Amino acid sequence: MTLRLPVACNRDCGGGCPLLASVEDGRVVRIGNNPAGGPFLRGCPRGFQAARQLYAEDRLTKPLLRRGPRGSGSFREVTWRDAVRTVADGLQAVRDRHGDGAILALGGSGSCRGALHNTAELAPRFLNLIGGHVGESDSYSSAAARYVQPVMLGSDKPGVDAATLQHSELIVLWGLNPMDCIMGCEWRARLRQAKKRGVPVVVIDPRRTETAKQLGTQWLPVRPGTDSALMLAVLHVLVTEGLADEPFIAAHATGFEALRRRVLGQDGGEATTPAWAAQVCGTPAADIAAFAREYGRRKPAALLPGLSIQRVWGGEEGVRLAIALQVATGNLGRRGGSSGAQNWGGLPEPDVGSIPVPPHPASTTMPANDWADAVLRGRAGGCPEIHAALNVGGNYVCQGADVAKSVRAMQSLDFSVCHDLFLTATARQCDVVLPVTHWLERNDIVFTLANYMLFSHKAVEPRGGARSDYDILADVAELLGCGDAFTEGKDEDAWLRRFVRESEIADEEAFRRSGIYCGADQQRVGLAAFAADPEAHPLSTPSGKVEISGAACRAAGLSAVPEARVQAQAEALPLRLVTPKARLRVHSQLGALPWFRRRDERALWMHPHDAAARRVEDGALAQVRSAQGRVRCPVRVTADVMPGVVALTAGVEADFDGAGRDVAGAANVLTSDEPTLPSRGATLSCVAVEVGAAGQDE
Repeated sequence: MTLRLPVACNRDCGGGCPLLASVEDGRVVRIGNNPAGGPFLRGCPRGFQAARQLYAEDRLTKPLLRRGPRGSGSFREVTWRDAVRTVADGLQAVRDRHGDGAILALGGSGSCRGALHNTAELAPRFLNLIGGHVGESDSYSSAAARYVQPVMLGSDKPGVDAATLQHSELIVLWGLNPMDCIMGCEWRARLRQAKKRGVPVVVIDPRRTETAKQLGTQWLPVRPGTDSALMLAVLHVLVTEGLADEPFIAAHATGFEALRRRVLGQDGGEATTPAWAAQVCGTPAADIAAFAREYGRRKPAALLPGLSIQRVWGGEEGVRLAIALQVATGNLGRRGGSSGAQNWGGLPEPDVGSIPVPPHPASTTMPANDWADAVLRGRAGGCPEIHAALNVGGNYVCQGADVAKSVRAMQSLDFSVCHDLFLTATARQCDVVLPVTHWLERNDIVFTLANYMLFSHKAVEPRGGARSDYDILADVAELLGCGDAFTEGKDEDAWLRRFVRESEIADEEAFRRSGIYCGADQQRVGLAAFAADPEAHPLSTPSGKVEISGAACRAAGLSAVPEARVQAQAEALPLRLVTPKARLRVHSQLGALPWFRRRDERALWMHPHDAAARRVEDGALAQVRSAQGRVRCPVRVTADVMPGVVALTAGVEADFDGAGRDVAGAANVLTSDEPTLPSRGATLSCVAVEVGAAGQDE
């Protein structure tokens, strides 16, 4: 007999995919789409092949205690009783020696979409109950956008639902790659639908991605880190050719006149013409002008930026100017348009409860990009004092900038704990490693970044001794005297039923049976009320309007007027490396599994002109070097990346040889944790590098 259960990936791809697991004799035998999701909510191979991770031979099933040097991978198995006692004693010793708040909460990406089994919330909840912690004020993903958008738009939700694309007459995917980096499982189908009905879909990216090939109608290449210059050139065409929506600008924005003067070169700078931008961006001037004219004339137009454009030096400017473009064309708040802001988390999700995090006076926060510096520098360096780390579902040694610094930070801690399914690069640096359940081994409510939520059933019993993060932390809390405060007397089922009682869901059993609850309106447009009547529905900004330039921007540490802050090209390191997401990995997850590894390209993309100039052949090994490190990897010579740019997907764990060079293709060996300011966001998407044939200068 086959049992079919609604399930949902609880991963940090933001997919929100309704799936159906087929179970026979207590084993998951197949995962496919949940028919209740309809024709647009569709999964991907990462979810369909999840059982390969569930049943992986090297999955952790027993607690481990370090017995060799950190990083050696030498551990011994211990009982859960001994493991929990070791964790409790280790954390208490740090508190006794250094006071409250000296423990760093890492993690989040392991399963950060759950109402209960949420790795971004469980660790802070636990740590605040035992005496506080140091947390992250933002994320590696979106720090610059989260910094800028409230300044420009206030606290309003500026996103749009994917279904609104059926009203668009032009769609611009600016650094957005939904074929590889899903960020909502409905978007790909809606983009295919738009393309089929003849809507131009312009993909602006340094690479001709699968999104450009499958979903786009035009690829417009742009050098990484120069999107703001291209945006200024588009604004120049809109302003000088009468394509700007002047009445809309006047009613909805403040500070546009200062931006107009900047674009026209009336403030003492150079006019941001397409010819000017072409020199900066590598995008032909004629193509810039043609795109700007089509963008200005086709209404409504949805400009959807990806997170990559703000993970660069000066990334705040790309965020500001994308919003300014949608204001200038009158597309903000319009059905079929967009605000130009990041769509990730840009609209309210259905109202439902989730595990709360109580405050603690000793808790502090810092930018995610600064965590390794904070550990190494401490209070003497102007950072929080950190002496221990509780890493629940994260792999920062792989995913954080500058792998070498991340390793030094982990090795400098007094005590560290890792919850994970596998012995990751981060787990190998920890003192205690605890095996956790897979999302197929527990019940949860899963959030989706859209106007629906999912119920994910426990399909099978946990393997070996694996336990949920919630149950592990409940046991440690009990030993430290706050077990009742952590659990509030509730097990998994009691919490989930409480969350539903607190929600807008009227029929809990129907929700569990179907696995999906959809909000009433699936075509929401953020800022629509403001766009329709800005006087009656002002934004929560000082002016009540979109703050494009002026005092509010200066008060936030931004330049008074948006500008193009572009990194200077260095002769010694003339290429720019981008580090995109891989199609078959979620960050580092799944990459080591044989089925995924065989299909996972880890070669450095390089344009034929750049390869020929360096005598690097297709398929040959090359050495990539930056100011932070060196990587040896194969090269794929392809015109799908523009000249002057190379690409290496993020999420590969480093493997260093005797010369201190990575030989696995780990992109973050090359990246720096130097932030973009003032947001202190990560700059992982634009790295200065040089490439040579393997064996040169070694």
